[in-house]
Amino acid sequence: MPQAPAGARRQWAADRAMRAPMRSPGRPEPSRSVQREFWRLIASGVTTVQAAEGVGVSAPVGIRWFRHAGGMTPLSLDEPTGRYLSFAEREEIALLKAQDKGVREIALTIGRDPGTVSRELRRNAATRGGKPVYRAVVAQWKAQRAAKRPKTAKLVGNERLREYVQDRLAGNVRRHDGTIVPGPRTPPWKGLNKPHRQDRRWSTAWSPEQIAHRLKVDFPDDESMRISHEAIYQSLFIEGRGALKRELVTCLRTGRALREPRARSRNKPQGHVTADVVLSERPAEANDRAMPGHWEGDLIIGTDRSAIGTLVERSSRSTLLVHLPRMEGWGEKPYVKNGPSLGGYGAVAMNAALAASMTKLPDQLRKTLTWDRGKELSGHAQFALETGTRVFFADPHSPWQRPTNENTNGLLRQYFPKGTDLSRWSADELEAVAHALNNRPRKILGWKTPAEIFEEQLRSLQQAGVASTS
Repeated sequence: MPQAPAGARRQWAADRAMRAPMRSPGRPEPSRSVQREFWRLIASGVTTVQAAEGVGVSAPVGIRWFRHAGGMTPLSLDEPTGRYLSFAEREEIALLKAQDKGVREIALTIGRDPGTVSRELRRNAATRGGKPVYRAVVAQWKAQRAAKRPKTAKLVGNERLREYVQDRLAGNVRRHDGTIVPGPRTPPWKGLNKPHRQDRRWSTAWSPEQIAHRLKVDFPDDESMRISHEAIYQSLFIEGRGALKRELVTCLRTGRALREPRARSRNKPQGHVTADVVLSERPAEANDRAMPGHWEGDLIIGTDRSAIGTLVERSSRSTLLVHLPRMEGWGEKPYVKNGPSLGGYGAVAMNAALAASMTKLPDQLRKTLTWDRGKELSGHAQFALETGTRVFFADPHSPWQRPTNENTNGLLRQYFPKGTDLSRWSADELEAVAHALNNRPRKILGWKTPAEIFEEQLRSLQQAGVASTS
């Protein structure tokens, strides 16, 4: 094999000196085009194993790609512009080089500048044998390694920002007076999703999007206190980011350790609703959310027939939690089919608890209540007489007709997971959880909190009352 000129050897040595040594991780990983197609398949909704089979890699490799990236696409899915050499072009260069073609002839053949081909042959040649030998696979691996320019995560370099994000994400639930409500004792995180039908940690639990937008409200003049919600998700989901501990994913509402599509729940239909209380009969002013006083309600169910009532005001998104204690005789008397419900949310107990919660509000803020088709509110006529609140029922299999309540119930599941006993929590503890939810900023409210909007509504009603009296 002819010896390379001295000038070429010096240039090659200089190029090697400019780069940090690359230690081979073993077999080179597939090209970016293969990885890009893998993530396109993931985005289309197929499973990780199916996406791996679709691009010709093994299932363990595809699973490792997905988990190491936290389910988040680590590279752009757009096709490259052609500025950089593709793997096919590198294969062509390797074939022509093996035929002893010169740099200019190779460049003319593949339609590239001679300088591009010259740098490619110098920088990305295999050097394991001590001499530069150009191989397409090795060249592609070197180019992909060199193209990675990892930057220090913003949350790593900005301690003040990191503390702000972590406090809003993982801070403690507090009462009105600032004292901490510890919540349940939880087992150590095992690197998986939230525990199935077990207690979860109670935390402040702002979403990354709420945190990112609230920074602009709290620090309007400090540009260093800015971060996108995607950067927060990356710090939680992606291994090696180092800014936030991965176990803090349990503070997210979903509690997922990976980004995955959400499953949807469906309501069970009930047939006790009469024609005058169906959703189509609800006043038109309740639909556009312009007027306060229209509520949505439901139950979240726990084990042993325990439950908590949830009420959400459609305009302010303010939440009330209804305490449903056990009835006298629960656990002492044998179960009687079609007998009185002692779990705390029978028709009589439900009416009493709802009425106690709703009558604390001004008359103008309790106009209507939209419920699902559960039998627990079968005594809605009596409830309407006692409170002056008209009750309407959503259509069967239509949770989207109570969207604010459904979303709130999802948030509450972070504090009251499925498969746990909900009767153990006192009215005081439920009020603390509602306080935490009502003081979280909401995107739909212009990043104000439901508590702030609710206070504005109360002030407006008071001013209107003073004006009409005078």
